[in-house]
Amino acid sequence: MTICKYWYFTSVLCFFSISLTASSDLPSHSATENKAIVIKDKQIITSELINSSSKEIISNNHTVSQQYQITNHWIKDIANNVQGIQYLDKLSEFYFSVGYSQVWQDQIAMAEFEEQLYLLSLTRISADLTRRYHNLKRYKKSDDWRDYDVLATDTLLAYMGFIEGVQEKGNLWLFGDIPPIKLPVPSDGFIEELLISHEQQRLRNFISKLKPFDNEYTELVTALNKLNEIKDTRWPVFLFKGNIHPGQYVNNIEGVVTVLETLGDMTALEAKNVRTQEIQDLSGSVLIAVKRFQERHGLKSDGVIGADTQQWLALNIKERIRLLALNAQRMRLWSVKPDTGIVVNIPSYYMNLWLEGERVLGSKVIVGRPSRQTPMIDSDIQSVVFNPYWNVPNSIMKKDIMPKVRRNRNYLSSNNYEVIKGWDNAQKIAINSIPYYLLSPNRFPYRLRQKPGKQNALGVFKFNFPNSQAIYLHDTASRSLFEKHERALSSGCIRVEQAKSLARILLEYSGSSEERFNNLSRSKKTRTIVLGGSKSVPVDLIYQTAWVDDLGLVNYRSDIYQYDRDQGKNSSLISAYNY
Repeated sequence: MTICKYWYFTSVLCFFSISLTASSDLPSHSATENKAIVIKDKQIITSELINSSSKEIISNNHTVSQQYQITNHWIKDIANNVQGIQYLDKLSEFYFSVGYSQVWQDQIAMAEFEEQLYLLSLTRISADLTRRYHNLKRYKKSDDWRDYDVLATDTLLAYMGFIEGVQEKGNLWLFGDIPPIKLPVPSDGFIEELLISHEQQRLRNFISKLKPFDNEYTELVTALNKLNEIKDTRWPVFLFKGNIHPGQYVNNIEGVVTVLETLGDMTALEAKNVRTQEIQDLSGSVLIAVKRFQERHGLKSDGVIGADTQQWLALNIKERIRLLALNAQRMRLWSVKPDTGIVVNIPSYYMNLWLEGERVLGSKVIVGRPSRQTPMIDSDIQSVVFNPYWNVPNSIMKKDIMPKVRRNRNYLSSNNYEVIKGWDNAQKIAINSIPYYLLSPNRFPYRLRQKPGKQNALGVFKFNFPNSQAIYLHDTASRSLFEKHERALSSGCIRVEQAKSLARILLEYSGSSEERFNNLSRSKKTRTIVLGGSKSVPVDLIYQTAWVDDLGLVNYRSDIYQYDRDQGKNSSLISAYNY
C-alpha cells in the first residue's frame, strides 16, 4: 500500500477501533445498511497509537492485513453493483485509510466536482470521464450512499490522473491525441494531498484547486456558460456561392444577421432594423458587424464574406462550446497573460512580451507551416545574438536548399552560404571543389552555414532559449511576409516582426544600457549577449484557438495544425459549413 506513515497509523486505529466496537464482518452492500461506520474517539486512540512502541504497532500487522482484505471485498461488492468503477486497489487503500467514512458529504464539493467534470465532458476528449459524469448524476439518486460515494472517489482518481497526464511534457491529450480508456492512477503524492484534505474536512478546497485559477480560464468558462444557455438554438444553414463583396446581394441575409446577433457582433436593435427595413445587401450595420466578426475570428477585416468567413458563420453553438471548453482546459498548461514572459500564440501569428505585469510589446510573427509545425515549448530566453550565422539544419538543407543547388551550383555563393566540413569540424570547403554527384540531398557530406548580412535568413537578431528541437525566435530578411494575413510559413522557428524592439527591451531589462544596445546594433560583428542578472524572461510557445481579450470579447483562430479536431468523429473543428 502506498500510504504515508501518518495514514498508516490512522488506518490501524480505525480498524482496531472497529474490532472493539463491532462484529468482525464489515457491512455488506445492501439497501438496509445505509449509514457510514463511525469511529468513536478516533483522535484519542490515534494519539495513543502514535506514542506507542514499534513492537505494539508490529503486533497489529496481522489485524491490519485482515481488515485490508475485508476492505477489498467491500469495494468489489460495491463495484459489482455500480457501473464504471476501475481503481479497486486504490479505492481499498483509500477507504481503508478513512475508516469507511462517507467522503462526499459536502454539497459544495460535490457540485464543484460535477461542474468540472461537465466542463471536461464538453471537450469530448475522454469518453470515460464523460460517462462517469452521467453515471454520477444517476447514482446521486441511489438509496445507498456508498453507490455515489465510491463511484465519485473512483472518478476523482481518474480525473486526478487525467490532470497529471495533460501536464506531462509532450502529452497531447488536449491537442488531438486520444487518452487511454483507463486513465493512469494519480501519483502517491497527489493521493496523499486528497487524504489530508479529507481528514481536515477541506475537500471542497482540494476540488476547487483542480481547475486552473487563471482569470483567462474563468473568462472562457463565463463565455461558455452564456453560449450554453442558447445551445439548442437552431443554427442557420448557409449555401453561399463564391465571395460576397460589400454592397452585393446576400442570399439568406436573415441567417447572417441571426449569427451576428446571437454572437454579439450586432445589437438586437441593429438586427431589428435590418429585418424591418428588409435590407438584402452587404452594407450599413450588417457590413460593420461582419467586420467585427472577422476581426474576432482572426480573419482579414475587409467585410468580404469569403470562404473562411463563411465557415466561421456556419460553425454552430455546440461546436463553439466544445472549442471554448477545450481551450479552457489548455489553460492548465500556460497563461496568455503572464506576469513576466514572452507568449507566442501559434495559431494567432502573434506574440506579446509582458514585464512585471505590463504588456510592453506586441508583434506579428511567422510560425511553422503545417508540414513543419512549430512545437509547444516553455523555456527561458538566455541570450540575444547580433548578426548571427545561420547553421542550416540538415532537414532544411536536404529538402529546400540542395534541390536548388542541383539546378544552379552558384546558388550557394550568391546567397552567402559557406560549406563546412561537419558539425564537429569548422573547416571550410570550396564550393567549386565539390563534385556534382555529391550535390544531392542524400549524398551531400557537409553542412551549410549562411554568413551574416542582409540575405541571412535569421536577419539581424536571434533569440536563444534551451530546447531539444533547435527552435528559436529570430529576425528575418523576408519582411514582406508579415503583410500576409495567414503566416504559417516557416520551417518551425518563429520569425518576429518587431525583433529589434524585442532585443532592445530584453537587453535593457537584463541591465544593459541603451548606448550599449545602439553600439551592438551598428556593428557588423557577430556578438552573443548573455542576458545577465536574475531577471530571466520565460518564453512560452502556446496553441490557443480561443480566448477572451481585454475588451471581454471572445476571440477564435483557425486550427492550423488540426489540434482541435473532434476525436470521437475524427474530424476538424471547422466542419459545419454546408457546401
